[in-house]
Amino acid sequence: MALASGIASCRPANLFLYSSSKNFKGTTVLAHRLKQARLRAGLSQEKLGKLAGIDPMSASARMNQYERGKHSPDYQLMCKVAEILKMPVSWFYTADDDEARLQEIFHHLRPAIRRPLLTQAENLFVEHPPGTDTEATGVSGTNPPAAS
Repeated sequence: MALASGIASCRPANLFLYSSSKNFKGTTVLAHRLKQARLRAGLSQEKLGKLAGIDPMSASARMNQYERGKHSPDYQLMCKVAEILKMPVSWFYTADDDEARLQEIFHHLRPAIRRPLLTQAENLFVEHPPGTDTEATGVSGTNPPAAS
């Protein structure tokens, strides 16, 4: 997929940055994940900024501010960054590590593999609907006994 086509599919969304949690060492989820993905890709802040279309004179400084959580990039810039880093843009905004990992895995699967995985997840969702607690009862699809 070309960079331009990936950006066209990104639409601004009502997304929130989650403030600090023990996993993100006092920074935003976006800042933490941005640095994590950039380092994994082996890119400098300057190189990533330039690839994303930031002015070369300020690319390094701006990326540094984004990674420290001092400023937040707009959603369209994050669409470009996500494309460059080969990550789903939603991953950068997801606070829960397990959900983020699922998004990352799904994003990197071929479409032919995604469909069976989605079907399996949908089946699990039907078998274990929200609000049920199979760990407490050991029986699928039942709620735990009410407190007396």
